Amino acid sequence: MGKDLFSAGEIIEALGPCIVPERRLRLQAVIAQRTYTVVPVLDGLYDHGNVNAVVRSAEALGYQALHRIDSSPGFKRAKRVSQGADKWLDIGLWPAPQPCVERLKELGYRIVATHFEDARPIHDFDFTQPTAIVFGNEHDGVCPEILAAADDRMVIPMTGFSQSFNISVAAALCLYHIREARVRVLGHHGDLSPEEEQALTASYYLRSVSAAESILHRESEKRL
Repeated sequence: MGKDLFSAGEIIEALGPCIVPERRLRLQAVIAQRTYTVVPVLDGLYDHGNVNAVVRSAEALGYQALHRIDSSPGFKRAKRVSQGADKWLDIGLWPAPQPCVERLKELGYRIVATHFEDARPIHDFDFTQPTAIVFGNEHDGVCPEILAAADDRMVIPMTGFSQSFNISVAAALCLYHIREARVRVLGHHGDLSPEEEQALTASYYLRSVSAAESILHRESEKRL
């Protein structure tokens, strides 16, 4: 396709005029608050409504990447609640836990599983370091394979009679806490490099312009 022949800068230059200035500023502001340093991982969630709710929370709080392990045999469909948030994220889909964990470790992430036993409270962790936070499914939690491979375990302290949160609530609480903790320590949540910002800008432009393929195809023909 035509977009594969263009650098990020060339895509931005070609598609920028198709986006109104106010929208370009909005995209720029969102990108400035994005991070790849902390990545949520959904391990075998069976309810699509919960998946979409976590995706929406992650996008709203500035997390650019999310990984989903689709190993649950009883996957339950639900009405869409992400309201298009998945359009703006880099979502990795995995058929099993092991390849997902191995890839994240190759990229330098420590693996932190949310779990009740032998776990440290969330406020004990340093989230300025590359971290993948694994949220388990609705019934069994994080799978044994990931618990065995995890570098650490994390829990949200609770003081009431309830023993657990709904998975989408737990994820939202964790992601919000992590964002606030990073802002306290770093002064900001977003930490993309200039190269990552440019690549993400090009990606967002491609997702924002409905005729992007045609426009880039015409640009490529001009080079011939």
